[in-house]
Amino acid sequence: MKVGEQLREIWRQATGSGRNVNVAAGAADAEAERKTLALPSILTPVQFPGQHLPKPTPMNLRKFAETPVVRRAINVIKDRIAAMDWQVRVRRGVKAGELAFAERKLRALRRTLEEPNASDSFRTLMEQVMEDVLTGGYGAIEMEPTGDGERPAMLWAVDGASIRINPRWDGQPETPRYAQALPGQLASSAIELRDDQLMYVRMNPRSFTPFGLGPLEVAFETVNQFLSAHRFAGKLAANSVAQYALWLNEATPAQHDRLIRWWQDEIEGTGRVPLISTEQKPEVLRFAQGTDADMRLEWQEFLIRMVANAFGLPPLMLGLEADVNQSTASEMADEAFRGAISPLALLLAGHITRDLFGKCIGWREFEFVFNELGARDETTELAVQVQLLQAGVLTVNEVRAMRGLGPLGQDGAAVQLSGEAEETGNRE
Repeated sequence: MKVGEQLREIWRQATGSGRNVNVAAGAADAEAERKTLALPSILTPVQFPGQHLPKPTPMNLRKFAETPVVRRAINVIKDRIAAMDWQVRVRRGVKAGELAFAERKLRALRRTLEEPNASDSFRTLMEQVMEDVLTGGYGAIEMEPTGDGERPAMLWAVDGASIRINPRWDGQPETPRYAQALPGQLASSAIELRDDQLMYVRMNPRSFTPFGLGPLEVAFETVNQFLSAHRFAGKLAANSVAQYALWLNEATPAQHDRLIRWWQDEIEGTGRVPLISTEQKPEVLRFAQGTDADMRLEWQEFLIRMVANAFGLPPLMLGLEADVNQSTASEMADEAFRGAISPLALLLAGHITRDLFGKCIGWREFEFVFNELGARDETTELAVQVQLLQAGVLTVNEVRAMRGLGPLGQDGAAVQLSGEAEETGNRE
């Protein structure tokens, strides 16, 4: 038995993932069994080179993602996308009337996304993927078909840092394209995955490498410098770094030592007023200005701006509110939506449509879309849609499709339900 199979069995026994919740879900679980391991980095920190290519990502990226400035940048993008309304609809260019069991397939695809596995919801699954995408430029989801028409596939989030890419993949569906190699595991024991079994989301794809480039990787040096400057400023503000010295002219070594002991025993930390009687007036030598400029606050502000640039966000989103008024704040918020949130949302929607619906399930007639990408503000979106309706550019059914609603029949009633309205109608 391979090492990977032994580790999977140990993990199933520890987590109880192999037990069926009920008899109805047992058939689907038997068809869709997870191959990758959750949290593979907890076993051993040692890595050996193998056949597949591991991404050379610094381990400090995980730690940097937990610092306040970087965490704010990640949450601004991740939470906005995770809270968006979404729908599954018939792809453009395909007539819904020509599809067999269209409504049933739409319900099955939506259930697959709303209940991807026994423990995750759509939001928790997407948050894990977006965390890896923004941190290291990778985001991975394992996809396994179930053979059940009510839920055709099951999904699990995978640690993107453990995924290795086969550089010799020839594009054939049967050839393994990815592999999950645990830390310290040989390439021969890696868990191989086909292209239709793993959704691998890359940011900033490039032609000279199969790996993506995450925003935190771009800001790696900037974040490191910011943490160093922040620690120095904290020590300086806590008076743990002395920025001055007391100079006594023509003092003997015995007098010098006596003054040090007296200052440490009687004055330091007591708040008393020191009284010194010497023939010459002692002089205080300052090594710095003694102001906030010593803490390099402007330098720290510049580094925060660089972190914001790496994530495609305006500095306002990371707490820099200088020279911001009502008009500029609105423009910056729109810039953040168009430059950082919307591109990642479109990237995720495209992967779900192509990898999950097309490659894994085989239903290429449907697509996944977010309903709130047309305009950041609901009032603006509504005004634009009303103007397009009045000008005859769009029909009522086209506007309803943009908002995740089914088309209206000749009698004015909805004949097809989708999105949230579909689920409400099914429960009724």
